[in-house]
This record gives sequence, C-alpha cells and structure tokens, in this order.
Amino acid sequence: MRLKASILDVETTGFSHAADEVIELGIVLFDFDPLTGVAGSVVEEYGGLRDPGRPIPEDATKAHGLTWDDVRGHALDDAAVRRILARSAFLIAHNARFDRGFIERLYPETALMQWRCSMDDIPWRGRLGFRSKGLQQLLGDHGIGVDTAHRALDDARNTLRLLSRTQPDGRTYLAELLGLGKR
Repeated sequence: MRLKASILDVETTGFSHAADEVIELGIVLFDFDPLTGVAGSVVEEYGGLRDPGRPIPEDATKAHGLTWDDVRGHALDDAAVRRILARSAFLIAHNARFDRGFIERLYPETALMQWRCSMDDIPWRGRLGFRSKGLQQLLGDHGIGVDTAHRALDDARNTLRLLSRTQPDGRTYLAELLGLGKR
C-alpha cells in the first residue's frame, strides 16, 4: 500500500507568524512506500500567489524576488489547497518551524496534522557530515540544479528531489525523515 504526503513551502513578507503574510504557497503531493521510504510519483501540485494587502518589504523582495505588483489581486485557491491537504498522510516542510506557523494561520486544520521537518529531522550536519542544513546548499551538495531559488513551488519540488536521493547506506533521505531502518 502506498501513502501520500505533501511538501509545502511559503514565501512571505517577513519572518513574523503574527505580523507578516504569505504571498506564495507551493505544494507537491506525492506517493511513497511507507515500508522503504522510496518516493513514487507526483500526484498533484499547486502553486499560487496571494496579495498581502500591503506593499512587500524590500528585504523580503530581495530574498524571493516577488514584488507587490507580482501578487496584487491574487488569492490562493483554498479549495484546491484543502483538497490536497486532505489527501496527505502528513506534511513536510524544509524548516517547518517557519512554514508551519504561516500555513496554520491560513489553514487551521493543518494544526491537527502530523508535520515533518526535512531540515531539522535529518542529521545533515551531524552524522551525515554536510556543511549546512539549508535547502539551497544541500541541493548543491547533491548536484541538484536549481533554476529558481526561494520560490515556493520550485523549493517544494526540489525538496522532493532531495528526499528522493539515496544515502551511502542505501536508504533515501525520505526514509531517514520517516525513521525507517535507523542505523
């Protein structure tokens, strides 16, 4: 039996879950084997922009490249997002402490869902020996080319690409994240 999970990523107007707003949401729903941690195919994707109701601070635009003109008048397709979330056994974010707070504010039902953090729940710098646990650095370390960094759907897709890679011990990083076959 295969399960489905979603990788989510947000771009925002800043770092505060209380004061800042989501301006872009990306979700990749994929299937996987829960016994091996091997990811299968992408089942569905969603990428959407959201008008925060005010100008985007310059520092935020420098990070992700989105301006108020890019997002003005846009709204997320809440029905599509909720449909994907409902099909997910759990949610994954690379830096879940950041993404989760924003997503739970928009979709309170996600507070009741199980979350996994592909940044903190895998020992990238510890046992695995990488210099950084940041997504862009890990992608580079694994030879995963990036066309667009810090855009929500692209980062969610690239997180799946990273989690699908096999470690020297033969397990995928998704298996590591799920705690399968711990060594």
